[in-house]
Amino acid sequence: MSKSKWWKQPRTVLLIISGITTVFTLISELFLGLPEIWAVALYGVAIIIGGIYPAKSAWMDLRRRKFSINTLLIVGVIGAIYLGLWEEAAGLVVIFSLGEVLEAYAVNKARDSVRALVELAPREATVLREGREVRILADEVEIGDRVLIRPGEKIPVDGVVVSGTSTADQSTITGESIPVAKISGDEVYASTMNGRGALEIEVTKLAQDTTLSKIIELVANAQGDKGKAQRFSERFGEVYTPIMFVIAVLMVVIPTLFFGQPFDTWLYRALIVLVVSCSCSLVLSVPVAVVTGVGNAARNGVMVKGGSYMETASHIQVVAFDKTGTLTVGKPSVTDIVSVSDLSKEKLLGIAGALEKLSEHPLAEAILQEASKRNINLPGVEEFDTLTGRGAKGSINRTTYYIGSPRLFSELNVKLNQDQLKQIETLQGQGKTVTLLGTADLVLGLIAIADRPKENAKQAIQRLKTTGVKRIVMLTGDNRLTGEAIGRELGVDEVRAELLPEDKITAIKELQKKYGLVAMVGDGVNDAPALAQADVGIAMGVQGTDVALETADIALMQDNLDQLVYLIKLSRKTVAKIHQNIGFSLALVALLIVTALTGVMSLTTGLLLNEGSALVVIANAMVLRKYQMNKANAIGNE
Repeated sequence: MSKSKWWKQPRTVLLIISGITTVFTLISELFLGLPEIWAVALYGVAIIIGGIYPAKSAWMDLRRRKFSINTLLIVGVIGAIYLGLWEEAAGLVVIFSLGEVLEAYAVNKARDSVRALVELAPREATVLREGREVRILADEVEIGDRVLIRPGEKIPVDGVVVSGTSTADQSTITGESIPVAKISGDEVYASTMNGRGALEIEVTKLAQDTTLSKIIELVANAQGDKGKAQRFSERFGEVYTPIMFVIAVLMVVIPTLFFGQPFDTWLYRALIVLVVSCSCSLVLSVPVAVVTGVGNAARNGVMVKGGSYMETASHIQVVAFDKTGTLTVGKPSVTDIVSVSDLSKEKLLGIAGALEKLSEHPLAEAILQEASKRNINLPGVEEFDTLTGRGAKGSINRTTYYIGSPRLFSELNVKLNQDQLKQIETLQGQGKTVTLLGTADLVLGLIAIADRPKENAKQAIQRLKTTGVKRIVMLTGDNRLTGEAIGRELGVDEVRAELLPEDKITAIKELQKKYGLVAMVGDGVNDAPALAQADVGIAMGVQGTDVALETADIALMQDNLDQLVYLIKLSRKTVAKIHQNIGFSLALVALLIVTALTGVMSLTTGLLLNEGSALVVIANAMVLRKYQMNKANAIGNE
């Protein structure tokens, strides 16, 4: 349906006219003694007006050699007219058209998620040109333009902050309700709400290429994607409808030709079978649930690329996580500082920071950040030298210090006592990298560095196990000791360590062979091969990352494992609704056909129940609109 009000739609207007005419004629006939000829004429007008759209659809279907509910309706109306049942023929048209309008309205409401996304971004932007503020359409903003965002305004395009400080409500993109601080150099996204500060941003993407635009495209495509359940219902309908048409014909032919039964009686029953057999509710069972589920996911910052992925996610048996940046923060940090001399921890950190400041070692940044956090001034270093693969050395106040692995001090013939060796072993057993600081004669201290697990990772894994996932596996390129230590801390079922990218593909294949459907969760860029191999590839924390949105089957816009738990639970609830709807539809059709064969039901009642069942199916699926991420992440909630 278009954006105009539903009651102004041509189909709705024709329905209203047809309905009023039918009701007026029926009342006039029953209570005012309207002559039969006038009643037939008015019913005929109601049938013609209300039957325009169904007749057009039926004609188009027949040209494609296809039987549909529209075809069966028209046959039913013609049959009712032949039997002289003008009021029932008009009732068929009105009830059918009313059902179609209500179904279209309900499905349209389910698709509101896409329309709501489209309306999120402001249509205009304030661009700074030659020192002046110019108000232009957001579609006309070019890459490199400077855009002014006033306090409380929505950000019209994606860009980078070049001046000003503020916060931004990014819930439209990530589903995250807490505003995010924005300073110079930070990215901002179209449709997000600026806080109390003014920002000047440099545009990085055209309006049609923003993260919001990508999301809109993904959601729209996903809502049209057909999973196994929908393909089943469509194939079922293609075979089932012609079969029921043949059965209806046989219902007329066999009793009248071979058993001498009244033609009109069996024609009427055959018409009822035709009307009730083509189930609107069965046709709507899958798409309305998929549309609602995908739309709900989008509102919570989870981009599902299609109904097929939603279905697959509901049957996942194994979730495989990449470790770095997914289960862990992704940035090593100092966890322990142990002095084994008379130097204080701050003094040790100052010397270590001074040496690492000149180093290119990947762990150097962690030591420098810790020193900065503690406001430690770093002394000057002379005669600095990198000891490739082992560490570094340098002179501070005429004393030469060494920093590096235990191997470095072993090569220097520095003896470590039993307590020091035990401390190193304990820290390494916890999955930490141990760096030693000392001189050529003795060790002064130990600094342990590790990539810490994310704050909610352990709780999220516990909740994930309550969803029915059988096994949770961590894949990492780290050494086995580190991987197993983090795995124990998080409570995963299995750790596969020291893996190259191609090894991760092999691991996914082995898990698929042993357990069934596997979901792979990673950053969407470095894990692309493993994501592709998995039955469902899930990229996490990808707001603004075009590559991840393209490569993953499902994208979690927040860097938050709670979204994964929500996704699995939502997918299972969506598929449960699909199964409920299909089961209800098939059971109702069987019941209606049996009652039609026995002559218990009238033509109008049959159609009324058929159309009513479609609304029941829609209402059942629309329950998914109310499912929220915080509810999904309550322990024990299903």
